[in-house]
Amino acid sequence: MNICFFINDEKGLLEPQNDIMATAMLVVGFVVFAAIMSEAYIVYDHNSHALENYEDASRIAESLASSDLLYDNENGVISADALDHLCNPEKGKYSKQILFSSLSAGFTYTVEVYTQCNEHRWILKESENMKYFSNEVIAASVPVVIEINPVESVPGVLCVRIWN
Repeated sequence: MNICFFINDEKGLLEPQNDIMATAMLVVGFVVFAAIMSEAYIVYDHNSHALENYEDASRIAESLASSDLLYDNENGVISADALDHLCNPEKGKYSKQILFSSLSAGFTYTVEVYTQCNEHRWILKESENMKYFSNEVIAASVPVVIEINPVESVPGVLCVRIWN
């Protein structure tokens, strides 16, 4: 007798439609949650990669700023004559190899030294195939003092840019 009432009960006819709506809402919620989590992971991965490259660029810049090849004198000021020598393709090739030999060759990077007033600029290392890389650049710089001549020293910047 109870089975007959169960089959003839009209309340049960609407119940499967409610389950379909609840399941659809659950699936939509899960898809939105998955999309948010994947976007958060992509942003985290990008930022951690940028931080690693910044640390590498900073390490390279500090290493170059402390290199003895950039100094002609003992007063702790980078010499413009030494920079001119390094930038000369004929004279500075061997010195440049010594300067960059201790640094990682796994990066595509450029190194520039310039005065803050932009009167003087030296490109110590320029990547050959920069046009094939993306526009994403991670840069780190170190403040330096550059001796233009024996009576003039100006503030400058040693900048390292890593190309991705």
